[in-house]
Amino acid sequence: MMRKIYAGQSYCFFLIIVLFSCGRRERVDVSDVDVDITIERFDKALDSLDPDNIVQKNREWIEHYGYFYADYMQYMLEAGNPLDSMQLASSLTQVIATDDFKALKASVYETYPDMAIQEAGLTDAFKHLKYYFPAIPIPRVIAFFSGFAVQTPIGADYIGIGLDMFLGADSKFYPALRGSIPAYLSRRFTPENIVPRLTESYIREELYPQDELDVTLLQHMVYQGKVLYLMDQVMPEVADSLKIGYTASQWEWANHFERDIWAWFLQENLLFESDYNRIQKYLSEAPFTPELGEQNESAPKLGVFIGWNIVRQYMDRYRETTPKELLEIKDAQVILDGARYRGK
Repeated sequence: MMRKIYAGQSYCFFLIIVLFSCGRRERVDVSDVDVDITIERFDKALDSLDPDNIVQKNREWIEHYGYFYADYMQYMLEAGNPLDSMQLASSLTQVIATDDFKALKASVYETYPDMAIQEAGLTDAFKHLKYYFPAIPIPRVIAFFSGFAVQTPIGADYIGIGLDMFLGADSKFYPALRGSIPAYLSRRFTPENIVPRLTESYIREELYPQDELDVTLLQHMVYQGKVLYLMDQVMPEVADSLKIGYTASQWEWANHFERDIWAWFLQENLLFESDYNRIQKYLSEAPFTPELGEQNESAPKLGVFIGWNIVRQYMDRYRETTPKELLEIKDAQVILDGARYRGK
């Protein structure tokens, strides 16, 4: 059995890793790419509701917000079908009168008086996406809050931003939700996570959904690595730890013990394992990775982390390969062999 991996305190080493990972990325000129993301504030539109105008607003919003409004009322807020205006009016009258609704609305408005920073970040990310994938449509982006139901939903013609899921790690609301949203997740419910989480959702669901035939750990790792590599290319200024969702100490730990993690995967014959119950702990969100490290200080999602480095190393060796061509490589073994990855 592989020796336990112990976290060190090599902060100088950590700084070198961060500087290297930032310096390695090529910058492309996207100034001529015609993209300008404006975030529509449905959360503020909702503030115009009162019991006397719900039917009128419902009629206006059906036309203006289309698929988003239907999805929001039925599946996010769970207030009812907008086509049944009387039933919806009854439900919304009760919702907007509650103290919880008023408190959540106040917190959202305090945290997001405007969204200029997020609009600039999303505009830059989608300029890069359009640069690499010219044929993609640019989605409508709509902000809302719905009582902690969803974070970045994607519908027929929109991407949503659930602002109540980005109120800041110290928001007074999250401790009460520990049963459904553990602290290791809510620590990432911060404003700076909006751009990477929305961009990641778009890549995973719209641009490059995972092939359902991917069953081995290696296939999952390479898919996850491709997603994060695309995030590298379209968000070159965003920190690596933010893209993968690590704390600073988790990022340091994973980098410091990268060779040992890879050795563990090989020793345990995990790369071609297809039992998801066995491999999911190397892919899923968690506070740490069982079996590795002492005192639960290991980083989670180590299969994702290693897969990212495999893809990065492949693209470093085959610099003529475009992101589009990378996604067209279906065989994960081709990526692994071409990367010549050995744990660093």
